[in-house]
Amino acid sequence: MTIDLNCDLGESYGIYTLGMDQKVLPLVSSANVACGGHAGDSAVMARTVALAKQYGTAVGAHPGFWDKEGFGRRYIAMAEDDIYQLCLYQIGALHAFCCAEEVQMQHVKPHGALYNVALRDPAAAKGVARAVKDFNEHLLLFAPVHTELQAAGERAGLKVAKEMFADRTYTADGTLTPRTEKNAFLDKPEEAAAQVLEVLQKGAVKAVDGTEVAMEADTICVHGDNEQAVLFIQHLRDQLEHHGASVQAAGEFI
Repeated sequence: MTIDLNCDLGESYGIYTLGMDQKVLPLVSSANVACGGHAGDSAVMARTVALAKQYGTAVGAHPGFWDKEGFGRRYIAMAEDDIYQLCLYQIGALHAFCCAEEVQMQHVKPHGALYNVALRDPAAAKGVARAVKDFNEHLLLFAPVHTELQAAGERAGLKVAKEMFADRTYTADGTLTPRTEKNAFLDKPEEAAAQVLEVLQKGAVKAVDGTEVAMEADTICVHGDNEQAVLFIQHLRDQLEHHGASVQAAGEFI
């Protein structure tokens, strides 16, 4: 088995520090770097890309709605063309810092509410996929299986890295349990590792109601913004390697 571990990083801005990027970056194989929409700014983008280069971690753009106050988790109604321009703008911003560091951008993964709406709304998904393709058709698009985002990416001729979340639970229809519900997160590293291994070995994930849902994954998202993130990610990586999985950036095997 070969698998990518990705994490949302570069989400500090101004005087505000979020996450533990310097400790997390050596443990993951791909970094989704905020591009100034939901979080991040020019200084943070520059620093995060430089750190990713130092640790050999692949870099991807993590565009979100213009919503720093809500951390990009509030839905903003936008037409397809507006979403296209939103993503294109932010991908381009991060690309400038990749060029400065001579780092090749690997992928694009939408953030928060933008990600969620693109999973179910064909127009939003098409706006994201168009932006990725028009910027660079060789970029990977991160998207869960059986979603509008995966379909839009494939129709656009993009390579899609199928994504699942290590520390989030799933409903019976294969979608993430809403953050507003008490059982939305897996707090124990052992539970998260078991969920990931079940998907890799059996092609299924156990939903919160106990049913098994078909699931595939090329890349596993782990959150790096809580106090236990480093221990959590290290345990997951150790368990993956113990069970024979090789952790590599998605662009190396997709």
